Amino acid sequence: MREERSYAIVVACFAAGLYLAVLVAAFGLISLGTDTEVIPDPSAGPLVGPIMTGVAVAVLLVLLILTGIRVPGDQQRIAPLNALGAGVACYLAYCLTGGVAGALATGDVLHFVLFAAGQLGSLYAIATGAAAVLIMLLYQLVLVGRFRQRGRPRWPWERPDDE
Repeated sequence: MREERSYAIVVACFAAGLYLAVLVAAFGLISLGTDTEVIPDPSAGPLVGPIMTGVAVAVLLVLLILTGIRVPGDQQRIAPLNALGAGVACYLAYCLTGGVAGALATGDVLHFVLFAAGQLGSLYAIATGAAAVLIMLLYQLVLVGRFRQRGRPRWPWERPDDE
């Protein structure tokens, strides 16, 4: 049981790294395609965007770890509703963190409440949620494949002959 949990945690860390890479690529492509800034408000400062992204990645990492260690390895399943819930959680964390971080940095609470509300419809926030759904589904797929395999991967010549 301990090996299953440690495997799930390690894969969750790699999945969170993949999520961060997908977000950076998606933000770059969206910004290039739409000719917009990721954080359109210049008064937000240079740290609001990275804080928003970092919180979304941290939320997904926690959800991945909880998904991996909560269910025993032989009972792992692909759960699309869990993935959808993770996507919504990352989407909301991304949007709300922008408002909180901007308000703490400048002290102008109303302006950043409106900033957070404006982020709810942005392509960047939607990409954050969609990428989280994708990464959660892939994570579950990796766990299901690993635990159904029972043990470490083996080369064809290492498998016992059935003959």
